[in-house]
Amino acid sequence: MKWLKVNKALLLLPAILFFILIPGLGIILAVLESVRDGETITFRHYLDLFEQNRFNTSVLFSFTVTIISTILALILGLGIVRAFAPLLQENKYKLLVWIPMVVPHFVWAYLVYLLFNQSGFLSNILGGAGWIEGRSQFPLLVQDRHGVGIILTYVWKEVPFVTLMLLPVYATISKRYKEVASLLGAGSYKAFWVAEWPFLLPVLIETGSILFAFIFTAFEVPQLLGVTSPQMLAILAYDWFYSGNWSDRPFAFASLVLVGLGIGFVMWFILYFTNKKRMHITKGIRN
Repeated sequence: MKWLKVNKALLLLPAILFFILIPGLGIILAVLESVRDGETITFRHYLDLFEQNRFNTSVLFSFTVTIISTILALILGLGIVRAFAPLLQENKYKLLVWIPMVVPHFVWAYLVYLLFNQSGFLSNILGGAGWIEGRSQFPLLVQDRHGVGIILTYVWKEVPFVTLMLLPVYATISKRYKEVASLLGAGSYKAFWVAEWPFLLPVLIETGSILFAFIFTAFEVPQLLGVTSPQMLAILAYDWFYSGNWSDRPFAFASLVLVGLGIGFVMWFILYFTNKKRMHITKGIRN
């Protein structure tokens, strides 16, 4: 048995070494660069970071785009699963959800650009139908200051992910919960709140946190559909790193380190909360 335990530990060794040598080394170097000022170590860059208007604007813009995209994707994904759960349990219909997962994000972003650009497909269709007189009358939905194109891309791309995350939940929820709620006089809303919501909440929180972490730190979609101001945080860090001013580079590393620490802490808290919620559900505790 001891030999078996040692072998299991050895099987994990390649993954551990990969993490230490690739992302782990990058994290260490990023932290060192963020606190280095010549030959001295200082945290001045972190303090100066919050005095940068570009950083504060970027944080607010990134948070707004991420929250809207995540909430819309969760709502639409939940609605699709609730409406078509029996059909989506079959492989031939589930394949329709799997196919969008294979397409990369930058491809979806390019499709959004082709469809919703002022000179794109939809504006030409509306112009040909006589609904708009010119392309300038078509609303600015991509490369706009409000991030509408970015939101459209992530909602379009992440709804299938939310759907696939929620399908196993509906496959395991017993119909008896709804039947009991109906016998006790609960309406459709009350039955959903009592019989489905306690099982959905942990998965929705976990899925939402994954989407939040991914969208908040994403690069390719904001780079294609965003504008020079305001910028998502990843684009701002990229500009600082590759700018001709070497004094901006510590800001790039400091911003990435802060984002990584913040998301890591939030993910740990969410994991703790969802595990606690699942333990309560298994024990029949509502709160």
